[in-house]
Amino acid sequence: MTKYEKDIFTIINSSKEHLTAEQIFGKMRTIHSKVALATVYNNLNKLLETKLIQKVVVEGMPDRYDRAAKHDHIVCSCCGKIKDIRFSDLSDSLREQMEDEFLFYDLKVFSVCPDCQRKLKDSTDMES
Repeated sequence: MTKYEKDIFTIINSSKEHLTAEQIFGKMRTIHSKVALATVYNNLNKLLETKLIQKVVVEGMPDRYDRAAKHDHIVCSCCGKIKDIRFSDLSDSLREQMEDEFLFYDLKVFSVCPDCQRKLKDSTDMES
């Protein structure tokens, strides 16, 4: 693993957020002031290929990167905030329903986060 891969891996695994490539690039610049955005993308792709990290893809939002540990996500439909959640493993249930094997699953539950719920409530209260 190169020094850039190690540092990107550490950034992703120590973050409580689901960072975009640009956010990772910003953090990398504090460690390696001359690192290029293309270098960050290249190293993210290497880490993805070796399955050391995972990509969280939500339509209409920038891709985000996350640790490889098995878990699922709750996505706010308003602001796009992503939060980790653990459901019991659905593999057996999926196999039974599909009557066949599958490669993997990527579960995302869409909701409205508490912050956006408050904003929506406040804006509705102001209109009344």
